[in-house]
Amino acid sequence: MQLSAILAAIACPVGATKALAAPLIDISPFKDPLFDYPQPSGASRDGTVLDVPYSEARDIDQRDEIPERRVRSPYVELLARNLFADETLPTPAGPLRWMRVGQISRAKAVVVFVHGRNGDRRLGMNDWTFGGNFNRLKNLMVRVGGAYVTFDGGGLGEADAARGAALVRHIRLTAPETRIVLACGSMGGELCWNLMADKTLAPMVAGLVYLGSNGDEARFERMRKASGEPIPLLLAHGTRDKVYPWARQKVWFDQVRKRYPSYPIRMVLFDDGNHGTPIRMIDWRDTLNWILKR
Repeated sequence: MQLSAILAAIACPVGATKALAAPLIDISPFKDPLFDYPQPSGASRDGTVLDVPYSEARDIDQRDEIPERRVRSPYVELLARNLFADETLPTPAGPLRWMRVGQISRAKAVVVFVHGRNGDRRLGMNDWTFGGNFNRLKNLMVRVGGAYVTFDGGGLGEADAARGAALVRHIRLTAPETRIVLACGSMGGELCWNLMADKTLAPMVAGLVYLGSNGDEARFERMRKASGEPIPLLLAHGTRDKVYPWARQKVWFDQVRKRYPSYPIRMVLFDDGNHGTPIRMIDWRDTLNWILKR
């Protein structure tokens, strides 16, 4: 079945597509001194581009007890197990395994993380990898009365995108007033771009975060037309990324800025960072406040 047909089969009623007068949200501090960006090495005058210095000696070796496998304990605060759920969502494209922290029905905002190639729903739920950054994200969302979600993206193909779309629609139907933010890691960005091209789904999304992902002006234009309104978009990229070179992402970022000067788009570059650096180093509180206050 083609993606368009699957998406049509799981479409929500028109009235369910947008959050209903969702209030602005302020993400409260949590372990900010440990996760704040280092002093930027540069920034554009309007704040749309931020250059953040990255050092493996500081940001991996000093931060991790076992480099890239287990962060030191001060970076982690484990949440109560009753806040977690591992569930299966039936969809026309097949069952979807997904995990959540927090109650969707009462959530002011929901962050949905989309993993990259060879990942699954567990990657974004690991408290101890990526410098403890996923643990901080969980805590930030739960403390503000929100929720955090991950799901099995499989091979990130059309059927996987259809199942992901069903999950976004499920969240919207469960919590019509919540703000949904998609955080897309690496090749997971391909799945996110597919979702954002659908004019019945794009208006449900309040913001997008691309972490070492690919993008271009054509896909941005499809998203812009599908959404009907500007969707805050943050691009985070390492300057040593050999999978998706940062310079190519900067070109289309500049194209957007030139064509739509007021569009809410921001780029955070991690100087000397590699492909996985944005997932480890992004300041989630800074990022979510930038998105959710728009």
